[in-house]
This record gives sequence, C-alpha cells and structure tokens, in this order.
Amino acid sequence: MTHLSRLSEMKTLVLNADMQPLSWGPLSVWPWQDALVAVLQDRVQQLCAYDVEIHSASRSFRVPSVVALKRFHLRRKVSFTRYNVFLRDSFRCQYCGKHFEARELTFDHVIPRCRGGRSTWDNIVTCCTADNLRKAARSVREAGLTLLRPPLEPSPHLLDMAARRLSHRDSLHETWQDYLYWDASLEP
Repeated sequence: MTHLSRLSEMKTLVLNADMQPLSWGPLSVWPWQDALVAVLQDRVQQLCAYDVEIHSASRSFRVPSVVALKRFHLRRKVSFTRYNVFLRDSFRCQYCGKHFEARELTFDHVIPRCRGGRSTWDNIVTCCTADNLRKAARSVREAGLTLLRPPLEPSPHLLDMAARRLSHRDSLHETWQDYLYWDASLEP
C-alpha cells in the first residue's frame, strides 16, 4: 500500500474530555485532517499518533490517531436515523426476532402511515422484509404479529451500550484499544 493511499484511509478516534468516546454508535471518528486542525487550534489534546508524518513547508506533524476534546460535550439526544433504529433494536426484526445484516433490514411503522402513523422513535421498528410485507398497511394485531418490545426513543447511553456490544474489536486500530476497552479484563 502506498503512503498516500494509507494516509487517505486513516481516521482519528475522538474522545470526550472524560476520555470516553463521544459516541459508540456510530463510533466517533474524524478524518485525520480535521483532527490535526483541531490539535493545531488547541481545541483537542492529541493522545496517540500513527507512525506517519506529514510535512508543511516548515514543520512536520505526526498524524493523530486518538484525540480528546478539551471541553466536555454532553449529548442529550440521538439522531433519528435508520442506522440508529437498527442499533436500538440490535439489528433484530421486532416481529420474528431474527438477527439480520443492515442491508437485509427495513423499518416498519407500527401504526401505518396511511392510518396517521408518523415516522418517530415510538412508531418505527426494525423489520425484516418478509414481516414488513406480511404486515403491510395493517395494525400489528390485524396482521397476527406481536412486537418483541414497544419502540421508544433511546438515550445516548442506551444507544452507546448497544453499539459497544456490536463493535468489532479486531477491526479497530491498535492505538484505539486502550481508550475503547479500558474496562476489559486483562489477559494473563
């Protein structure tokens, strides 16, 4: 892999001032260029760097792999997105209970839109295609289905816990491990 292609794939893990990720779902990462600008503007503290340097006309900089905000950022809400609905429901159809890949899922309006149902946290659930077709524009009861659990708006903490359970530890850069899994037990 060339130096430039490797550099274009690099991301920087962003931690809050308490050294926890800003979010787990999706994991808080910035393009390395944005992280370097934030370091130079003294908005973040650089904690780790990749073994790669970039050069300006007069200076060289190591590409940041982990940074922490200098001021604590409190998330009060999570964005209402397709991914976050899937994450809240653990990528599980809320009718049949089976797990699916994101590309195999859709979402369903518990109260159908044609009956006044809205696209809100408390009316949308993760659904497999088969159950979505089965339910169609009917109520859950009319379709002979039952919900695993009622839909609700997740807190940032709830969504982060769900994302952390689903994270693929092996696919993360080694410099991120200590900051993401600091509470994991040590191996002998």
